[in-house]
Amino acid sequence: MSYSFPFRKVYGPAVVIAVITLCGLLSALFGDGIWDALSWVALIVPLAVIVRYYYSGRRGSVRRPGMSGKAL
Repeated sequence: MSYSFPFRKVYGPAVVIAVITLCGLLSALFGDGIWDALSWVALIVPLAVIVRYYYSGRRGSVRRPGMSGKAL
């Protein structure tokens, strides 16, 4: 069975959220004024993603290509 693992599709969004969060933490640590506002916006992004997926109903439904969903 050959299964192509889509690395970017699986880990891409997590890496983007991690980079945004890191930028938010660093701007809160090293900056003042506008940097504080930037840090608040950047640190709200992970929370917004969590809330979006929690209320969208997409929890716990992981399917692989080629799987019919029937029990063996």
